[in-house]
Amino acid sequence: MKNRLDFLKTVSLKGAWNSNYKKCSILAACFFLSSCDSFVEVDVPSSQLTGEAVFEDIGTANAAMAGLYAKMRNNGILTGNATGISCYLGLYADEFDYYQQNAVSNFYNNTLFAAEPGVSDIWNQSYNQIYAANAIIEGLSNSTVLPEAGKNQLRGEALFVRALLHFYLLNLYGDIPYINTTDYVQNSTVSRMPTNTVYGFVVNDLNEAISLLPENYVSAERTVPNQSTAYALLARVYLYMGSYPEAANTASTVINNPLYTWETDLDKIFLKESTTTIWQFMPEANGTNTAEGDLYIFAAGPPAIVGLKPSFVDAFETNDQRKLHWTTAVTDGTTTWYYASKYKQESSTGSSVEYSIVFRLAEQYLIRAEARARQDDLIGAKEDVNAIRTTAGLPNTIATTATEIIADILNQRRFELFTEFGQRFFDLKRTAKLDQTLSGSKPGWNTTDGFWPLPALELSANPNLNPQNPGY
Repeated sequence: MKNRLDFLKTVSLKGAWNSNYKKCSILAACFFLSSCDSFVEVDVPSSQLTGEAVFEDIGTANAAMAGLYAKMRNNGILTGNATGISCYLGLYADEFDYYQQNAVSNFYNNTLFAAEPGVSDIWNQSYNQIYAANAIIEGLSNSTVLPEAGKNQLRGEALFVRALLHFYLLNLYGDIPYINTTDYVQNSTVSRMPTNTVYGFVVNDLNEAISLLPENYVSAERTVPNQSTAYALLARVYLYMGSYPEAANTASTVINNPLYTWETDLDKIFLKESTTTIWQFMPEANGTNTAEGDLYIFAAGPPAIVGLKPSFVDAFETNDQRKLHWTTAVTDGTTTWYYASKYKQESSTGSSVEYSIVFRLAEQYLIRAEARARQDDLIGAKEDVNAIRTTAGLPNTIATTATEIIADILNQRRFELFTEFGQRFFDLKRTAKLDQTLSGSKPGWNTTDGFWPLPALELSANPNLNPQNPGY
């Protein structure tokens, strides 16, 4: 198995893609897809790899893609630490309370502003990672020596990443530019594109990725996207677009794949070898576990940064085993706090036992359930939501009408997918329930808070990104 070493240039999107390149680096320690992910950053000597040379060898090309995954795990939208959207949107909606006066309080209080560091960081980190994906795509296209199978695999991965990041940016900021080149001159004057246009590019990238990615994983640990990973995102995209037949059919493609088998033990779903995992991030080093576990778990109150809102914990149905297995109470005898315990490991173990899961099978059942219900396939919708309910220790749904079934599905999404990359916030937003749900319970909530502001520095550097989102 070829090593995947990180070589990618770090490029800031200050001013929507300026030309200030940070020094190119290679993370020169082994990254074995089947075993380890340990990195030591060293400067690249002037005689070593250039951008073109990276794509003259399949080992260094694989390294480029591995480095991109490491960036996504450690920074930006998908990181499990306090600067990722699992934390930000858990505070922004109604999953988390905060306990530390720091930047995250602006997300909890809905007091974001155009110069908010967290807002700018998500934007810049995301476009940095999109730049890296585009650099890989262009490097592969220009290479005449890499084997075709290897080029196809890596191009499919990079297209998937590009689609994934744009999908999240679109749902956070509204109309955005879709960046598909590393040409900083072109990118420095881009304009925002209508939502439907961006979704069209996302779908196109995912369909091409599906045509290129293999059905099987390159390793048993499912840390490199396969064809079903792209299908899983595509199913979510179709659901958000309101393309319900396509959403149901695409989710079925994943559900029916024998690579994935249903798990009824709630304590096994977030282990690294879970049979319901579709794609996950490998920890930075063997023995470490997830950033989520490190952030959420605490032994004594109050929490260092965030804890589950008591109102969220109280809202679980009676006998819902997810409350028992996925939330934990900590008390000092007077006050009780709660943390999300999907991940059980707060610190290092002898070997890593939990990886940060980005896509998993339960979401696909919930996507198909909702898509079916919105097409009046009520029997199929109830079968899918009952699979979720049964695993949670709940009886079959008593809902009968399409409206009732959809309400139950959305409720199951709330308690199945909590703390997972903003699913709750995005569900409230796409179903037009943000104001109804948050205006009475969140301090400072305004209708315009459904979108984040575009970073002030970006608008200043590139006026074509105007106008600013309303309310900012």
